[in-house]
Amino acid sequence: MVSLTESQKDAIRDAIRDAESRTSGELVAVLARASDGYHYIPVLWAALLALIAPALILLAVDVFGLWYTPSLTGTYLVQVLVFLAGVAIFGYSPLKMMLIPKTVKRMRASRLAHEQFHYQGLGDTERGTGVLLFVSFAERYVEIVADRKIHERVEEGAWDHIVADFVGDVARGRVSEGFLKAIDACGQLLGQHFPHHDGDVDELPNHLIEI
Repeated sequence: MVSLTESQKDAIRDAIRDAESRTSGELVAVLARASDGYHYIPVLWAALLALIAPALILLAVDVFGLWYTPSLTGTYLVQVLVFLAGVAIFGYSPLKMMLIPKTVKRMRASRLAHEQFHYQGLGDTERGTGVLLFVSFAERYVEIVADRKIHERVEEGAWDHIVADFVGDVARGRVSEGFLKAIDACGQLLGQHFPHHDGDVDELPNHLIEI
């Protein structure tokens, strides 16, 4: 699982400060280890395996000529053991993440990103110029969420190359580098539409928020 050093976290904090010195926008960086526990996934796959276990045993008996006399008690015991083993095996995080449909992972991660946007106060800034840079590492998911005033001036496509580069860095495990490049790019983009003014107040924290 991703773990950033203190020096990497300090670099992200300094990058946010530098970006905000060029714009009246407010940037917040959030790193989630995962957007959901997905605890139901091991249970579902283990239950499926337990259900088909008797059929697999009977198939093996037929194909390989194994001696086995099915009984209700024996079949139930096999299913229980298979279920328990399945929960343990499918609970292994890398395997569990492989079993989750991509659409489900994206949906959960996007939901958490928008929850964090509001939870971190980005929807309540004085100028309506809050921007969240969100990473959910387990899902290799990146999203940049911008407030209403930014959407009025900055076209949606303007964020595409920033997100694409960010996704590439996260996919390669270069989370810190991804944040630094995305923060700098956001600072430049926001500076064009929302330049820094004397008297701008730094309303939100600059350090990396880990959840």
